[in-house]
Amino acid sequence: MDKNIRICIVGGGPAGLSAGMYLEKKGYTNYTILERSDRVGGKCWSPHYNGKRYEMGAIMGVPSYYAVHDVEEFCGITHDGPKLNRNYKDAKGNVIEPFEPKKNPLKIPRLLKMKKQVKKFGELLETKYKGYDLNGHRGVAEGRYEGYAVTPGREKVEGYNSNLKDLALPFKEFCEMNGVELVQDIWIGPYTSFGYGYFDEIPAAYVLKYLDFQTTMNFVKVNLWTWEQGTQYIWEQLNEHIAHPARLNSEITRVERRDGKVYVTVNGVVEEYDKIIVTAPLYVADGNMGNNNGMVDYFDARDDEKELFSKIDYERYTVQAITTTPENHPEISYYVFDNMVPEKLGHLMVYYRRWKENIDQVITTYALRTHKRMKEIPYDKCNEMVLEDLKTMHNPAKEVINKWSVYYFPHVSCEDYAAGWYDKVEAMQGKYDTYYAGEVMSFGDMDETAEYSRELVERFF
Repeated sequence: MDKNIRICIVGGGPAGLSAGMYLEKKGYTNYTILERSDRVGGKCWSPHYNGKRYEMGAIMGVPSYYAVHDVEEFCGITHDGPKLNRNYKDAKGNVIEPFEPKKNPLKIPRLLKMKKQVKKFGELLETKYKGYDLNGHRGVAEGRYEGYAVTPGREKVEGYNSNLKDLALPFKEFCEMNGVELVQDIWIGPYTSFGYGYFDEIPAAYVLKYLDFQTTMNFVKVNLWTWEQGTQYIWEQLNEHIAHPARLNSEITRVERRDGKVYVTVNGVVEEYDKIIVTAPLYVADGNMGNNNGMVDYFDARDDEKELFSKIDYERYTVQAITTTPENHPEISYYVFDNMVPEKLGHLMVYYRRWKENIDQVITTYALRTHKRMKEIPYDKCNEMVLEDLKTMHNPAKEVINKWSVYYFPHVSCEDYAAGWYDKVEAMQGKYDTYYAGEVMSFGDMDETAEYSRELVERFF
């Protein structure tokens, strides 16, 4: 492809900024990143409070975040943030240690069984489900894998494995079918509490693309990366180091694709490009996200785009930032496993203390408001429930200083996954001079989205 083509990138989050970086590395310098908001980073949002930054979105990374490490190297930064740790409480606010046999003698048989199942699961993933951990979802529904290994070198691999079709099953069913149902006790912490849905409704592919075995073990061992200035800092730095920083406050009202060109109306002015990469949401199914429209709302969307992108669903994940009085400040972050089940929809699942040495800082709380077989919990009602839960946890809030609910974890159903949704979308890459990237094409964490942008550039540019 001509290195001088004009490329428009829609979205200044991890996916869009990474696309710019990887294009630049390959010699494409005529690109423009358009970001609707007044900041970069997307769901990596790290506001300031009392001289420090806290996290409203992404919190941490692990050593297998190779795309994030690419960004660190490109910018000359590193993961220099506070060391995180956590403990656990039950729904009544009692501190518990669910994985410690000496503290749970009655649970020793279950814990021993779980340990054996985790080992078995690791072996199954490497053998029966070879290829499960590649970035993106190309070929999975057809029983094949194609992509790059989850290693520092990211070697290209491909092959056939009909067992991969099982990844379209709900993760709960997937685990039960393989006789490892207790591994859900381990995977649920970094999955459901982070807002990615419940194991009885989400395809196993999403769970395992994000929480492949090595990533999960890093979470278990608390082998985590953080950044002193927050996860948003990673993308702020990238925006400063690429040749063409994102243009903020860019309101796109129309995209027309005709005669081999792409015409983008941004802030009332029509700009001409040769190709467009969409990393912003492809579609918002119910229009409940205010002005955060999906691409079919401002593109000259074709019938195939409308049909496929109308199948995308998303999670209603709610975050609150609160302060406490000194005596009510939690001594550590807490997970509340009892609340990570559909029956406790809308309740507090986890709350984070980021700065161990400071009690004049923010605590962030997290709750899910939707399950496909249950009535959605209204946003305000959920916030009230979480504040009541904090009282139960013996860490009542003094003040709510921030709250957020965004278009979160776009995904498709088990049925649409099994029917080849991803292969249909991948077959459209480059059609209409348009390329599709961002969260839904891989997974909704910052590394998976950045890695997908790397692979997109590698495949098509």
